[in-house]
Amino acid sequence: MPVDKGKEWTFDTVAELYEKIRPGYPDELYNAIFAYAPIDKSCSAIEVGIGGGQATLPFLRTGCNVTAVEYGEQLAQLCNEKFRDFSNFSAITGKFEDVSFQADRYDLIYSASAFHWVPEEIGYKKVFNILKPGGVFARFANHPYQAKDDPALFNDIQLAYDEYYYTYYKDKQKRSACEYTEEQAAERALIAEKYGFTDITYKLFYRTRVLTAAEYRALIGTYSDHITIEESIREKFFDAVEKTINRHGGVISIYDTIDLQLARKPF
Repeated sequence: MPVDKGKEWTFDTVAELYEKIRPGYPDELYNAIFAYAPIDKSCSAIEVGIGGGQATLPFLRTGCNVTAVEYGEQLAQLCNEKFRDFSNFSAITGKFEDVSFQADRYDLIYSASAFHWVPEEIGYKKVFNILKPGGVFARFANHPYQAKDDPALFNDIQLAYDEYYYTYYKDKQKRSACEYTEEQAAERALIAEKYGFTDITYKLFYRTRVLTAAEYRALIGTYSDHITIEESIREKFFDAVEKTINRHGGVISIYDTIDLQLARKPF
């Protein structure tokens, strides 16, 4: 489910769980980025919203200097420890839109499932300003679709959402489940054009994950709009979801669509 603006702080309350349970990204995605924007030890990059560092290691392995900007203090500390053996890594605690960077300085700015937290006009303008001429912005995100192969399981999970989630968020309109589409990816890619970027392209990648009931419970425990549910209600809600999956065989398949948008600051 999409998250709501203003809940960015929630991820920091479950930093270790977030780092453990949130998925990374396929090798093909990094290959596409590096084919578009060759990166080496002479380059400097910014990661916007590092989270648990799920997307960081391939960039560090190129030798480029990576500065991560992370709003959550616990997540930033976790990543400083996680990447302590990389002298080319550093983390800044703060919101990307609030941190000052030198103009025309960076070869690459990338963001993994995080840039939607940054106001569009502020974020794209800032990225454009601090990239070098010819520098690249890579924005990518994972869009999960639960139990696509098992409508009965999906429908029963929705009963738990009806009883707890939608009851708690009385002002929330129920959201229909659907897969992320190529049209959505193309529309997102074209946002960059409004802010002066050129050479815009996008790609989609797909995978399937299979989680146990307990693993799925842990995963939804890292969703911002789930974390903010009052604890006693949240635990009953999570119990209901976990029991539902166990009644349906104990596992749930998640079909991921990962979209990548690439854009270049003109030379």
